[in-house]
Amino acid sequence: MDKHKSTPDYLIIIVTLGLLGIGVIAVYSSSAVMSLASFGDSFYYAKRQVIWAIIGLIAMFAIMNFDYWKWRDYAGKILFGCYFFLFLVLVPGIGTVRNGARSWIDLGFMSLQPAEFAKLGVIIYLAYWLSKNQDKIADFRSGFMPPLLICIGTFGIIMLQPDLGTGSVLFLTGMIIIFTAGARIKHILFIASLSIPAFIALVFIAPYRVKRLTSFLDPWGDPLNTGYHIIQSLYAIGPGGLMGLGLGRSRQKFFYLPEPQTDFIFSILAEELGFIGGALVIFLFILLIWRGMRTAIVAPDLFGTFLATGIIGMIAVQVIINIGVVTGSFPVTGITLPFISYGGSSLVLILCSVGILLNISKYAK
Repeated sequence: MDKHKSTPDYLIIIVTLGLLGIGVIAVYSSSAVMSLASFGDSFYYAKRQVIWAIIGLIAMFAIMNFDYWKWRDYAGKILFGCYFFLFLVLVPGIGTVRNGARSWIDLGFMSLQPAEFAKLGVIIYLAYWLSKNQDKIADFRSGFMPPLLICIGTFGIIMLQPDLGTGSVLFLTGMIIIFTAGARIKHILFIASLSIPAFIALVFIAPYRVKRLTSFLDPWGDPLNTGYHIIQSLYAIGPGGLMGLGLGRSRQKFFYLPEPQTDFIFSILAEELGFIGGALVIFLFILLIWRGMRTAIVAPDLFGTFLATGIIGMIAVQVIINIGVVTGSFPVTGITLPFISYGGSSLVLILCSVGILLNISKYAK
């Protein structure tokens, strides 16, 4: 199919830059007190976030000018590379344990989280495989099972760390792509009927996950331990009211709310900027998801459609889970908020993904 290059979707660029700017400000505001106490520099986390944002933006604009269909030629190698690093992180002495999971590789000047990049690697490979075999997707054995096994296998490797949150995002994103490719509803429901009991089993074989579930159902049952995160998050969001306490005036960031610059950054944002500020961030995400869906619909080929669907699906799943957690709607999972939360690997990965999405938008029909 002939592809005619046009201009990228500038609304995606504007929304991305807006979310990124809000994120840098939110990281500074939420981490200033902790940074000053721990490192003697209130800008410690903010400066690093700015550096990663610059690196991510350079990568985003570079990838935006790399023709998206060329990723098909590297799909297998990318997936192999992701698996290599996912196994490498499990090696003692190479992988670093944080919050009970061996998810990081410490390179000295930076830390790499392979599971983050595996999400994009799986998206690229599924888009490649399904675009070649879309006519088989209605057949359970030859069309539905192969991409499903990729999702299950990658999820299983990530669970060796273990990281249920990231694994769940990857699996759900994969299922979104498979559904978009035309999988039969009865096949998806069949897998769901097997996945839900398996997911419950994964929860109950780890005592700390059981505690997270019980604290989600009744955080006040153990307010100083398992229910602490949810309670302190709600203590941040509630007083924010309509207009918020004012930028930089959060009370919960004074060592009450754990991880205020990462998993629970939306709580601090809502406390300082109120309902209006929180609603603005959610609106920007909705706008981004809408433009991403539009890009997928008007992509000139199946590979572009599935690739755009996977990227915007990944972002949407993370946003829903993160905001669901901080508002007490979901159990605590450790999923960051795209563009907003502190973190180099996740920020660069998201911006690289948006770069691919922007290139697809340049070839819209």
